[in-house]
Amino acid sequence: MSESIQTELVNFSMLEEAATQEQREELTRNVVNLYSLTSATCSKEQMDIYDAVLMRLADLVSDDGRTHMVKTLSKLRRAPEAVVLKLAGDITDVARPLLEKSTILRDADLIDIAKSRSEDHMYAIVGRDVLVDKGGKQVKRRLAGNHGAAFSDQSVNTLLHAAEDDQELQLNLGLRGDLHDDYIVRLIAIASEKVRRRLVEQGEGGTASRIPQDARLAAQRMSNEYWLESYDFETAQEVVLDRFGRNGLSEQLLRRFAEEDRFPEAVVTFACLAGIGLSEAMHWMVRVDTQPFVVMARACGLTPMTVQVLLKIDPWWHRLSADMRMETFNRFHSLNRDKARRMIALWRDQRMAS
Repeated sequence: MSESIQTELVNFSMLEEAATQEQREELTRNVVNLYSLTSATCSKEQMDIYDAVLMRLADLVSDDGRTHMVKTLSKLRRAPEAVVLKLAGDITDVARPLLEKSTILRDADLIDIAKSRSEDHMYAIVGRDVLVDKGGKQVKRRLAGNHGAAFSDQSVNTLLHAAEDDQELQLNLGLRGDLHDDYIVRLIAIASEKVRRRLVEQGEGGTASRIPQDARLAAQRMSNEYWLESYDFETAQEVVLDRFGRNGLSEQLLRRFAEEDRFPEAVVTFACLAGIGLSEAMHWMVRVDTQPFVVMARACGLTPMTVQVLLKIDPWWHRLSADMRMETFNRFHSLNRDKARRMIALWRDQRMAS
C-alpha cells in the first residue's frame, strides 16, 4: 500500500515531528472509534488502510492509548488482523481483552503468544480452549465458567475427568448452555447431590433426572446464529473472490482452508463450488443436522478426504461428537451421486412450488 493512501487518514510526518503526546493519544482514540463505527461496512481495502494506520499509531502512543485501542477492537466481529495480532502480544495489561475475547485471533496465534510471552499472557488466555490441558484446578474452573469459550470433545473430556472430585468445576460446567447431551448425562452421573440441586435451582425447575431431556430441547431451540455470529463472512467472500476469482476456486483450495481452520473462507468456497447462496452454505455447515451438507457435498463431487476435513472444522468440531462425525461421513460415503443430484432437484422444485 502506498504512503499516499495511508496518509490520507493520518499525516505521520507531522504527527511524529510536531504533535504532542496528548495530541497523538486523542488522534488514536478518534481513529479507532471511527473504525468501530464503520467496521461492519468497511471494504477489504478500507480495512487494510485502517490496519496500516493503527499499526503506526500503536507505536506512537502510551499504554493508555493502546489500552483504548484494544478495548475497542476486542468487541468487534471485524477488526484489522495485523494490529490485533500486534496488540495481542503487548504487555498483559494492554493485551488482556484481546486475549480473552477477540474472535480475530486463531488458536495458532494464541498458542504462539502463550509460548513466547509471559505467564500473565498465558493466564489471560484461560478462557480459550487451547489451554484447557495446561492449566491447574483454578484455570480449569475459570475455563468452564467462561460461557464464551467453545470446547473440543477432547477438552470437555478433560474437564469432566477433572470435575470428578471438584464440585465448583461441576457447577461451572453444568451452568454452560452448550454442552452436548452425552456430556450432560456424564456430568449428572459424577455430580454431587449438592451440585445437582444447584443445577436444578438455576434452571426452569424439575428434578436432576430431567436435565438431559431439557438439554435436548434447549439444543433444538438453539439458533445457528449463535455459532455464526463470531465469523466475518463478508470480508472472507471479498478476499477469496478477489484473490482467486470464481474460476480459480477448487476442491483443493476448499480442503486447504479447512485444514487451516479458516471457516469463513471454507464456507465461501463451498458455496461457490456447490452453486448455492452464501447464507445457505453458512447454515448448512453449522447445523447439527448435516443431511443437506452431505447431499450437496456428494452432488458436487467432493472427495471423502475433503469431507473428513470439513467435518472437523469449527464450529462442527464443537457441535458434533466423534460418533456424529463418523455417522455423517458414513452417510456421505454410502450416498450415490446421481441420487444426491435428484434429491437436490426435488428440493429446488419444492422450493419453487412453495
